[in-house]
Amino acid sequence: MIFPIGDDQVQGGAKPIFSYAFIAINILIFVYQMSLGPGANNFVHFFGAIPSEITSFQDLFTLGTSIFLHGSIMHLFGNMLYLWIFADNIEATVGNFHFLVFYLLGGLVALLAHILFNPASNIPTVGASGAISAIMGAYIVLFPKSKIKMIFLLFFKTFYISALLFLGYWFLSQVFSTFFQTGDPIEGGVAWWAHIGGFAFGAGYAYLFFRNHRLTTYHLESEPKFV
Repeated sequence: MIFPIGDDQVQGGAKPIFSYAFIAINILIFVYQMSLGPGANNFVHFFGAIPSEITSFQDLFTLGTSIFLHGSIMHLFGNMLYLWIFADNIEATVGNFHFLVFYLLGGLVALLAHILFNPASNIPTVGASGAISAIMGAYIVLFPKSKIKMIFLLFFKTFYISALLFLGYWFLSQVFSTFFQTGDPIEGGVAWWAHIGGFAFGAGYAYLFFRNHRLTTYHLESEPKFV
C-alpha cells in the first residue's frame, strides 16, 4: 500500500486554525457517533444528505451537517489524513476566514455534484471528502511544484513526487472510476462525482481568486511533516 504522509510547507502566512479545527471536529463527531451504538445508523440517516430528499427540498440543513460525518474509522482516517496534509498550506496562503468560506462552499458544491448524478438515491451521503477534494483542486493550482512525501508501507520506504503528478493522477482516477462503478449508486458506494465536482470547483476557485496569494514553499527532507 502506498499513500501520502506529508508535503512541503509554506513560509509565513496565516496559522492553519480551521484546518486543524476541522480535523478535531470530525474526530469528535465520529467518536460521539460511535458512542450511540445501534443508534448511530439513525444519527447518520438524520444528519446525512439524502439526494432524494434534497431534490424534494427536504432537510436542506443536511447539506451542511453531512460533511462532518463519516461511515467508518477508515473513511475518517483517509479523509483526515488528506485534510491534514493539504489544507494548512491553503489556509496559510488565503487566510483563515477565506479558507473557512472556501471549505464550506467546496463541500456544498461537491454534494450538489453527487446529487445531480444520483437524484433518486435514498442513501445518506456523508464525509468530508468533497470539501477536501476542493482543497486538493486549489492545491494543484497554487502549489503544483510542491513535493508530496509518500510511504510504501510494505517496505516502510519513503519517496517524494510532485503535487502535480500526485493530484493529477488522483483526479483522473476519480473520473475513471465513474465508468467502472461497482453496484448501484442508489444502493450506496463511493460518491465519485462529489470528488470530481469538489476538485473542479477548488481548482477553478483558486485560479480565479487565489493565484495572486501564492506563498513560497520550502522542502526539508530531514524534517518532513509526519502523521
